[in-house]
Amino acid sequence: MVNLKESLGTNELTDKKAGLYRALVAEFFGTLLLNFFGCGSVATNSVLAISIAFGFTVAAAIQGIGHVSGGHVNPAVTFGLMVIGKVPIIRGLLYVVAQCAGGIAGSAVLRALSPETMEGSLGTVSLATGITPVQGLGIEFFLALILVVVVCGACDPAKPDSKGIAPLIIGISVTVGHLVGVPRTGAGMNPARSLGSAVVKNAFTDHWLYWVGPILGGIAGALIYVHGVGPAKEPEVTTRPYASVATDEKELQNLTSRKNIQPA
Repeated sequence: MVNLKESLGTNELTDKKAGLYRALVAEFFGTLLLNFFGCGSVATNSVLAISIAFGFTVAAAIQGIGHVSGGHVNPAVTFGLMVIGKVPIIRGLLYVVAQCAGGIAGSAVLRALSPETMEGSLGTVSLATGITPVQGLGIEFFLALILVVVVCGACDPAKPDSKGIAPLIIGISVTVGHLVGVPRTGAGMNPARSLGSAVVKNAFTDHWLYWVGPILGGIAGALIYVHGVGPAKEPEVTTRPYASVATDEKELQNLTSRKNIQPA
């Protein structure tokens, strides 16, 4: 029963020290920024510029809110970490709700601050000509897969050297994903980001694949890292030879005995 409660994370709903509600605000805000700046770059009509904008925005968001919520800003990441037990189920589901709300809010603000001439450049995702829904599903699967593998690797506690540059590494993986995905599916890569754009434009054609693909890819990426690639091993503590330890103990005994000698 205890393990079930820990897996669900029910205690976090009432435990102020858990910081759940601050984390939800952080996820909302981070995804809002992602949709505003990332989707805002679509007006450039440059695959490279769009890819860099999304990657840098993700890196900036993680740097800004990572200490509060972990900086998921993507349901695919959240579901992946839930499956391997890094995030309690209730927290994870609430994260997804906050991320979706943030994505919609970010796209709504972007639309409100854009002229009518940019109505077609608000980041709505769609399949390119000739790309079938099954192909689109596969592409979205692999975009999220590489992202979550990188997230697991960059945030592995046994690799402290990568902690400081984790936001940048994760942002680069997002950039790479967009370079491949934008010409094919629009590079949803993130269900909350895709939902935000779809809601403000009421464009839900093939929207299901922008949820199913990334979530399955995120879960697969997390499982591959944990059970396939394997997490990094904790650094071993070097132990000193027995003779050296014995010598130190002998010296300590001699020092103690000297202190106990009373002057004549």
